[in-house]
Amino acid sequence: MARDLTKGSIIKELLLMSIPTMIGFSAQMIYDLVDMFWIGHISTAAQASVGIFATIFWVVEALNEIIGTSSISLISQSYGKKDYEKTNLAIEQTITFKFVVAIIGAISIALFLKPLMGSFAKKEVVDLGIKYGYIRLFFLPIMFSSFSVNTALRCIGDSKTPMYIMIFSSILNIILDPFLMFKTIPGTSIQGLNMGISGAAVSTIISQSIAFIIGFYLLFSGKRGIKPSIFKLLKLNFKMDKKLITIGLPNGLEVFARNLSMLVILKFVSLFGTTVVAAYAVGGRIFGFVFMPLMGLSMGASSIIGQSLGANLTTRAAKTAKLTASLASLITFTFMLLVFFKGEVLISFLNSDAQVILYGKEFMIFSSIGLIFVAYSFGLSSVFSASGYNLPFLFMSAGSRWLIQIPLLFIFIKILNLPLIWVWLSFAFGDFFEFLISIYFYTKGKWKKIRT
Repeated sequence: MARDLTKGSIIKELLLMSIPTMIGFSAQMIYDLVDMFWIGHISTAAQASVGIFATIFWVVEALNEIIGTSSISLISQSYGKKDYEKTNLAIEQTITFKFVVAIIGAISIALFLKPLMGSFAKKEVVDLGIKYGYIRLFFLPIMFSSFSVNTALRCIGDSKTPMYIMIFSSILNIILDPFLMFKTIPGTSIQGLNMGISGAAVSTIISQSIAFIIGFYLLFSGKRGIKPSIFKLLKLNFKMDKKLITIGLPNGLEVFARNLSMLVILKFVSLFGTTVVAAYAVGGRIFGFVFMPLMGLSMGASSIIGQSLGANLTTRAAKTAKLTASLASLITFTFMLLVFFKGEVLISFLNSDAQVILYGKEFMIFSSIGLIFVAYSFGLSSVFSASGYNLPFLFMSAGSRWLIQIPLLFIFIKILNLPLIWVWLSFAFGDFFEFLISIYFYTKGKWKKIRT
């Protein structure tokens, strides 16, 4: 059910909101790891192809972020003000707009997917990536809509329902993966559909579609304290739509800049061969696991901060952000210890190739140095998305990746011809600069005065 987050213990409300979200995202991350495990049974080239596609695919995430970030402040602040009519309107328009932009994004990426893939890898990797990628792109509107439903539920204080939905979706994914991918499920005599890498994509879209249907029904049924209208999904509201575009535009540009920078970084990684790309993809999936708790904390904090700002409780919002930053840093430090001492074990679970394990371990150890700074900035940055002041995100991304990491990569690899380890170290330099920018904008305090 919906919750009033403008009162009560901050730590209690933060944990109540964040833990279910952490669990839900962690369940999805476990699926991603299992997915990469099964794909590794096909080949190292298959893992590389999924890693390259994922990097290209998430460029379109900027479209999701523009509206998604706007919706966090609009929904949570409206609910904090007890303006339920505006809350319903924000939810309706968020789902409609995301569906439309997802169609545009899917078509755009599909048109250029093959040449983009070809710029990073050889034909075998490209062919596998195309088989996987076109299926994922076709169902991008469902994926975006599912994000919208879960975000809306969290913004009104219901973090458990998205958790249950995400856990169910992940379990279904894990079950479907080997059945759809292999002729005979490895280790059993159970017959599968032998769809290969395409099966991994199909299992993902089936689980996402079912998750969306469940979440959509619960949100629109009125059983969660609000009741948006299905019929109003077909009607645009210019005033609300303008806010959905403009509030989150800096954040969308930030995500676009960040993900585009990941393509450039991937190009430097690909210079060292397919095995290194596979190690980078596997290591990235493992890193994604630590970001799930951080995202859970950030989303939980954003709901509390958004409702608090809507009720003009600025001090409560600031305390929530600082507490979130501290908890995020603690979680990340624990993960860093695991990476430093057991990194090769984590990599070997997803790929048994000795070279992939070696490169993957090096990637995780050296690039994780800056993670604790990222974690702290993650916590503080929750005030930006909750208030609707999203310009800092753009400076954080442009500064850390385009002004620091990519120029350093060019110097390290193209000019000085340094070894692969300097590609991994470049992440730490960028992460530290991002931390400094987040501190600056948080301390400046403009977020305290912004309202949607």
